[in-house]
Amino acid sequence: MTMPVLGMVLKGYPRISETFISNEILLLEQLGMRIRIFSMRHPREPFSHDSVKKIQARVDYLPTELFLEFPRLLLPTALEAVRQPSRFLDVLRMAGERFARTRSLGTIKHLMQGAFLVNRFLRSSPEVAHLHAHFAHSPASVALFASRLGSLDFSFTAHAKDIYTSNPDQIREKISRASFVVTCTEYNRQFLANLAGAVATSVYRVYHGIDLKLFTGHDQRRRPRPPYRILSVARLTAKKGIPTILEALAMLRDQGVQFQYILIGDGDERDRILGLIFDLGLQDSCRWTGTLPHEQVVNEFARADLFALGCEIGPDGDRDGIPNVLVESLAMGLPAVGTWVSALPEIIINNETGLLSKPGDPRAMADNMHRLLTDEPLRQKVISAGLQHVRAGFNNRQLINDLAAIYCRNIPGLNCL
Repeated sequence: MTMPVLGMVLKGYPRISETFISNEILLLEQLGMRIRIFSMRHPREPFSHDSVKKIQARVDYLPTELFLEFPRLLLPTALEAVRQPSRFLDVLRMAGERFARTRSLGTIKHLMQGAFLVNRFLRSSPEVAHLHAHFAHSPASVALFASRLGSLDFSFTAHAKDIYTSNPDQIREKISRASFVVTCTEYNRQFLANLAGAVATSVYRVYHGIDLKLFTGHDQRRRPRPPYRILSVARLTAKKGIPTILEALAMLRDQGVQFQYILIGDGDERDRILGLIFDLGLQDSCRWTGTLPHEQVVNEFARADLFALGCEIGPDGDRDGIPNVLVESLAMGLPAVGTWVSALPEIIINNETGLLSKPGDPRAMADNMHRLLTDEPLRQKVISAGLQHVRAGFNNRQLINDLAAIYCRNIPGLNCL
């Protein structure tokens, strides 16, 4: 008897910014689950984390561009229409309703990608018993269409941008048709549950967590002294609030505080942020590295005196959940400052595991930075509490068992050793 396989629909694989997904897949495999990956994009970065190299799952890539790869998408879609005309018309009708809500050609592409997934992969692989998508937007759309055409259940994990920048009716429909939904913060869970209303689909909260064995060094951390090393690791996008951090640093500089700021990451806001560094006269005390492999990021955690994120709600409604870098920072015994946004208070408990300020308030952030750099009793308090908080609630070895149990309760026949 063939062991059932869990099909994972991902937006891209592997992706440097989505280590939490590759870690999850690896841990599920180590628990005995068989997984097959269906990726909507090829990797963009020339390197990947070590965890990716250990994953055994087969990876298949779907056509990515609607117009450039239309011939590749058209034939499998037509074959599915001929094979099961009644079911295909039902799915086409659903796609039409979804298109009417958003007027997005993405709906057409997702329908055709779902048909491609069924025709080219699932029909020849009946062992794939369930589809699970990471992200509530396009991957869940592809999984939804593929599940309807392929007559199998689907579920999805919702994260952050995919929740808050998507059409609420689209997400509500996906929740109603999914066998279950997972999300990574309590803030998200409550939002999705309220959005779903009377829909009976279960929405579970499972934190991503981290491998605590990879984040040590707090015992060797020195007492801070000028010039202080302040670190941020973030995609350079509006929701990360990097300008607030830079303005706070300028205030510290004007107060005579000496520091070296290290900014790791890249993104659409790069030119604006690098320009602001020069506009504020911070170029001699700031270093931008671009994207770095995880091992180098951990080295920067070990050398830093303070971690900072200025998260805020972006103009399009996008916001963070719990950035993994905050969990990693606390696990390294590196105190952190953040903002009162989304689920950040679930990891940074104000005045206990770190300090929070209102988003877009550089004065308050500067004060919090200065306190955690100079108030040694407070610093030791938040270091100790932060370590305890991460160990108790964000150990991925424990959390993966919770996630596996959800899969096993909802997917018949899955290996649940």
